[in-house]
Amino acid sequence: MPNKKNILVAPLHWGLGHATRCIPIIRALLEYGFNVVVASDGAALLLLQKEFPHLEAVALPSYNITYPKKGGLFKWKILLKFPQIKKTMAAEKRLVNQLVEAGKIQGIISDNRFGVRSKTIPSVYISHQLNVLTGSTSFLSSKLHQNVIKKFDACWVPDVDDVVMNLSGKLGHLKKEPFPIQYMGILSRLEKKELPKTIDVLLLLSGPEPQRTLFEEKLKNIFKGSEKNILLVRGLVEKTQKWMNFENIQMVNFMQSAELQETINKSEIVVSRSGYTTIMDLALLEKKVFFVPTPGQYEQEYLAKRLKSLGVAPSCKQENFKLKKLNKVAVYKGLKTLSQQPVNFSELFSLFERK
Repeated sequence: MPNKKNILVAPLHWGLGHATRCIPIIRALLEYGFNVVVASDGAALLLLQKEFPHLEAVALPSYNITYPKKGGLFKWKILLKFPQIKKTMAAEKRLVNQLVEAGKIQGIISDNRFGVRSKTIPSVYISHQLNVLTGSTSFLSSKLHQNVIKKFDACWVPDVDDVVMNLSGKLGHLKKEPFPIQYMGILSRLEKKELPKTIDVLLLLSGPEPQRTLFEEKLKNIFKGSEKNILLVRGLVEKTQKWMNFENIQMVNFMQSAELQETINKSEIVVSRSGYTTIMDLALLEKKVFFVPTPGQYEQEYLAKRLKSLGVAPSCKQENFKLKKLNKVAVYKGLKTLSQQPVNFSELFSLFERK
């Protein structure tokens, strides 16, 4: 039996979506006989350590990206951070090179971490953002991102290949492909189960500060007078799970995969951000949902608008969200599974089998 290869799986810490969509990939790697080293920073690393306490974990330098209170300023804030982002990339590369030279890893899967790659071992980049939307500068931000992706051996897109019936729209589908792309299919750590509906409205929070807190405060104000059974999952990964009540709202700081799966399956309606990983999870569970995109995040605004125009799910701006908006959910189709095809991990992982 040959020695097991060690694969480094490194998601970006930006909200929790990148880390949670790596969970099914890590599970599959372990099933296929690979060893896995997880690497990230902040809450994303903590989340992976909670899901896989037996795996070796490496702390990566942080990109430290936060949202301004005024969403419209976000693009300019990122541009000002550019020198710091380049420094973080260089620090990531140094760390990865040390791991490679010490023979600790034989393959890399980077979920949107620009500097986590190596010229000497197979390096994969995962992203649904082949086009990066930044308003008037979208052409430039897309080109910059595509230049990063070209430096990897493979690009895996968590979506289906179909140009019409897909989840990411123009984000994950290019007119011309400047590098080889493999569509993985819909990636989720969750499974659909038929359970009795005991939660009327599930409020599912995630994403960077301060917008996460601003949205939480708004939701608490809106739902505190409601007669309905409300559960708020705050999206704060901490050392221990904490349950509390705010008037009639039950609140919990975070849930791990199995508990979250049961909770979403038991919910009638979900209110959440239109982050791409959340959309994949809710599509797989075929949920009725109301989306409130993070202010200033063009990608979430685009995805919410697209699903609304397709008659799949209603959405509105954070400042316009009110309780009665939830009545709209009934007239939309709700998210559906696009493809019954399971992800072909054996084909994807063949890259790491090569010498």
